[in-house]
Amino acid sequence: MPKFLDPVAGFGVTFSTMFRKVNTELYPEEKRPTAPRFHGRHMLNRHPDGLEKCIGCELCAWACPADAIYVEGADNTDEERYSPGERYGRVYQINYLRCILCGLCIEACPTRALTMTNEYELADVSRESLIYTKEQLLAPLLPGMEPPPHPMYPGTTAEDYYLGRIPPAGQDGPGGTDTRAGTGRTVEGRR
Repeated sequence: MPKFLDPVAGFGVTFSTMFRKVNTELYPEEKRPTAPRFHGRHMLNRHPDGLEKCIGCELCAWACPADAIYVEGADNTDEERYSPGERYGRVYQINYLRCILCGLCIEACPTRALTMTNEYELADVSRESLIYTKEQLLAPLLPGMEPPPHPMYPGTTAEDYYLGRIPPAGQDGPGGTDTRAGTGRTVEGRR
């Protein structure tokens, strides 16, 4: 085929698409479901009794290629315990103006405290409102959860929390008596 006919071939593609039916997206009115593993807005998860999973290690901030995460850790005390173990994330911020939703922070988290939801509507009218704080990122309290600070479940260690052996508050504990609900029942060999 001679070279001077190349523009005609290109216009042929344009003309053939001009008469096709237009695929119109009705986005605000009809929202299409996302894929199950879609990377959307982040969420800080909780243990079943309400304690936070974030231990303030700052590994997510180190892994972030866009430098969009800021974490300040603090020490737990016996009077004020926000997470099992020694530390918790006192300040947690994600700047969605910088975040590229790559998921590297999720991979770096040793306690699976940080996950990504399917929420993708992150637009806003001011720059300040796109810096999400810990209160905005924390998972809501489900029925049976107590808002922190509160002590760890009686008779448990931080290892029980990290292995997922903690039931919601008000239910029988791992191999012990349910002292919070006042039932006095014991559980044999539950893990």
